[in-house]
Amino acid sequence: MEGFSILIPTWNNLEYLKICVDSIKKHSAYNHQIIVHVNDGSDGTLEWVKTNNIDFTHSPENIGVSLAMNMMRTKVKRDYIYFLNDDMYVLPNWDITLMEEIEKLPNNMFYLSSTMIQPHAIDDVGIHQNYGDSISTFQEKELLSDYQNNKLVYQDWLGSTRPPSLVHRDTWDIIGGYSIEYSPGMYSDPDFTAKLLFAGVRHFKGIGSSLAYHFETKTTTRIKRNNGRLQFLLKWGISNSTMRDYITRQGQPWSRKEEPLDWGKISSKRRFARLKAVWQLLCKGFGIAKDLTELENLGKQ
Repeated sequence: MEGFSILIPTWNNLEYLKICVDSIKKHSAYNHQIIVHVNDGSDGTLEWVKTNNIDFTHSPENIGVSLAMNMMRTKVKRDYIYFLNDDMYVLPNWDITLMEEIEKLPNNMFYLSSTMIQPHAIDDVGIHQNYGDSISTFQEKELLSDYQNNKLVYQDWLGSTRPPSLVHRDTWDIIGGYSIEYSPGMYSDPDFTAKLLFAGVRHFKGIGSSLAYHFETKTTTRIKRNNGRLQFLLKWGISNSTMRDYITRQGQPWSRKEEPLDWGKISSKRRFARLKAVWQLLCKGFGIAKDLTELENLGKQ
């Protein structure tokens, strides 16, 4: 059965990419198209995707996530686009539960996420369980055993805003894909969410039974990061945390989806976010190494 087009950007991370692709082949119920963007590829990645007949795009240097995602879009052959990091490992039934959710929906205006299992990050959503954070320490058999014995159970949740994530390609095209001004990619995911909200998408749902293990930041630790937090503030007039906490309500149980938004809090946080963004630019422009604690305290009053 036809599945998704799976987009995987990678940058000289071949050993993790192999595990990622192998997990898709072993644990998928559908026939997915795998597309890899090879940044640089001097570690043998380019030769590997060619040898294994994997669809790919390529850049001689690392162009970051946003451009890579948009380049891979040109190769998409399926109706649904699934974004997966190269340091992720999908578990059995990951695609079945996503497809079941799609079949319940009345249209293509949705954004779905699988649920991450992470060894170190203690986040507001997902499972915190250590099965290794490297190739040599990966406990694949234990991970799969715990899954089969129902030890990795998680509820559906609100606020899907990050990979592993799924959208219809028409929805992707409506908002123009990923914004390249965030290159190499910090805050490109919440920006994608904000654009979806602006286009009218309201169904942001994390699927608790669609699981992926995440080795965590095997690429982002090697790059010079853009100031995505500030870019997001200036572009949208609110912080990502405000969008996450008061609009998409990331991590809250899906059963609370009908709870009304607190627009008063959003409005006050929006004004403070703009003030803070301007203050940061002034501090940077004049070389002022000033703590923002006092300003933040004023904004909370």
